Amino acid sequence: MIFTQAELDYLASQPLGRLATVAPDGRPQNNPVGFFVDAESGVITIGGQALGTTRKFRNIQRGSAASLVVDDLASLDPWTTRGIEIRGEAVALTDHEPPLPFMSREVIKIIPTRIVSWGLDGPRASRKV
Repeated sequence: MIFTQAELDYLASQPLGRLATVAPDGRPQNNPVGFFVDAESGVITIGGQALGTTRKFRNIQRGSAASLVVDDLASLDPWTTRGIEIRGEAVALTDHEPPLPFMSREVIKIIPTRIVSWGLDGPRASRKV
């Protein structure tokens, strides 16, 4: 299993993440996205209503790597953060079964190569997968 059980539980509890990609001119781009995790393979699927028309989709088509960050505040007092960053190889797929019926047939898949998590089940963890 690529993710720990604490990481899977956390990801399942969060509806949004932020996907970072890099445009061909080297400029970063970061957008909120919905995501789905395959617990067995660790592959992240990102969908949207018109994903194929977006810069993030085109960036991935042109070979951009990707990073998905999912985080929140567990407490304001005391200030307690938690989250996970998933870096990896990304592919943009067309004519693919959408994760939800209202989403378009384009998806982005991220195959994790590095996972960094904090505040989930002990000290900060960082590992290559």
